[in-house]
Amino acid sequence: MNKAELVAKLAEDAGITKTQANATLDSFVEAVTKTLKGGGKVTLVGFGTFSVSKRAARTGRNPQTGEVIKIKAKKVARFKAGKELSAKV
Repeated sequence: MNKAELVAKLAEDAGITKTQANATLDSFVEAVTKTLKGGGKVTLVGFGTFSVSKRAARTGRNPQTGEVIKIKAKKVARFKAGKELSAKV
């Protein structure tokens, strides 16, 4: 399912226009992004938790040349499915 299909499904289920559903979805994504940027986490009971995880610096290898390269540490977004979602899938 892509964004357009999700927006259409949300609009149909909620009885709103696709424009309103798209604005709602964009607002949700923006809110989650801002919270994660601030170091927080977003928990939706029954669905799951969005959080930020730190990935340590490490060494890797260039697959074309075999050269050893350094990969910088970075923060990555994480999602852990809740109990109810996991049970339904």
